[in-house]
Amino acid sequence: MALLPIPAGTRTREAQSRPGTPAAHVVPLRVLAPPYLPDAAPRELWAGMHLAAPVPAEALQRLALRAGRYTPRVSLEPPDGLLLEVKGSLHLFAGVTGLRLAVTDECRRLLGTAPVLAFAPTPRAALALARGGRPHTVLDMSALTGGLAPLPLATLRWPEDILERLARSGVRTIGAALRLPRGGFARRFGAAQLAALDALTGRAPDLRDVFRARLRFRRRRELLCELEHTCAILAALAPLLAELGTFLRTRQCGVLELECRLGHRHSPPTRCLMRLAAPAADVHRLAELLGERLAALTLPEPVRDCELRTDALMPHRPDCLHLWQPGEHGGGLSSEASGLIERLRARLGEEAIHGLAVREGHRPEKAWGKTAPPAVAGCSRTPPDHEPARLHHRPLWLLPAPQPLPVADGRPRHRGPLLLIGEPERIETGWWDGEEIARDYYTAADSHGVLLWVFREREAPHGWYLHGVFG
Repeated sequence: MALLPIPAGTRTREAQSRPGTPAAHVVPLRVLAPPYLPDAAPRELWAGMHLAAPVPAEALQRLALRAGRYTPRVSLEPPDGLLLEVKGSLHLFAGVTGLRLAVTDECRRLLGTAPVLAFAPTPRAALALARGGRPHTVLDMSALTGGLAPLPLATLRWPEDILERLARSGVRTIGAALRLPRGGFARRFGAAQLAALDALTGRAPDLRDVFRARLRFRRRRELLCELEHTCAILAALAPLLAELGTFLRTRQCGVLELECRLGHRHSPPTRCLMRLAAPAADVHRLAELLGERLAALTLPEPVRDCELRTDALMPHRPDCLHLWQPGEHGGGLSSEASGLIERLRARLGEEAIHGLAVREGHRPEKAWGKTAPPAVAGCSRTPPDHEPARLHHRPLWLLPAPQPLPVADGRPRHRGPLLLIGEPERIETGWWDGEEIARDYYTAADSHGVLLWVFREREAPHGWYLHGVFG
């Protein structure tokens, strides 16, 4: 606040209230002028990094991982950008100049190219300045609009049709867009673009997703002697499994894949990959399954070192006991299902266990297919009210190939004449891939009361076939 002196000859309130006081003997008082409010310092300072050419997603993630040593708030802007919030890191790297040099050197060592780095109070502004080729540093909100005004609108990467319409109106820079009436701009070019301008200038918050490095576990152990037997190898892996258990418990995560690598003297390492049906964090369960897999391996040489690896970590929820039995009154599935899948995989191999999935298609042969077992056992089942109606009158057991049926008196026979039930379901499809069918499907009952799924060809000679059996 500034204190302004009273000009000479001006009487103060005290002097005016006491008549007869000489003006020359009145000590001039200082009055408070209207307070001067400087622009508030921005709470954030963003560094926008723009690369000369797009890079693969993996390379951009590696660069973001390296940038994590300068700030914990790093956001990806694929395919050629990165954002860093560096307000709290400036004093650690000698200010903006030191941080600019450090980040530029890091990018040059990793990608072999120097980026354009700009600093601004908002993330969009920092990125726009960097894309415009201006390595400016804007520390004050009052100077932000002036720094952005000459930049072309293409730096905001709006849709091409909107940029063309703005260009036909003579609006080619950010400053020209900011001078347009807000209501008319939103009606003509969309509220999303107006919101982007507000986030650009700091009128609206701009929330960014923070890049998080993927957690993974890597532990390796050198052995004092070479091992050949499975029990000895498992004993050597026990400390690594104990570390894995601690690692998973502290992060409340589980693993779906666990890789064990066994090193040899002359041969390449033996790789044992174990896939699980549900996220697991129990060390005893993992050790048991790993022992099953190792027992089925044929090692080329004795083992000199061992290593455990896991990449994908998933949230792990411990098993809970349900009041109702599985499938009863909404009771959940027990963990025995996933344990059975994992044990069969360990003993019989990965290709021995399959899951079933429904596919889009009307042909019965094409409406299902083999898949991997579900990643999480106990998935919620679709309520019966929301199931497709066609699943109620189609059998779950289809024959590998339709079986011809004899016909007597115009009726198909299978252990006697068949009784056709209900209206037929006509399927005509497949003309585009050379496997066209034209059939009328019926539900039929044989003499023993077994329900069958039969069809009649719509083309001559109009043969009857058995295709499925209802349970």
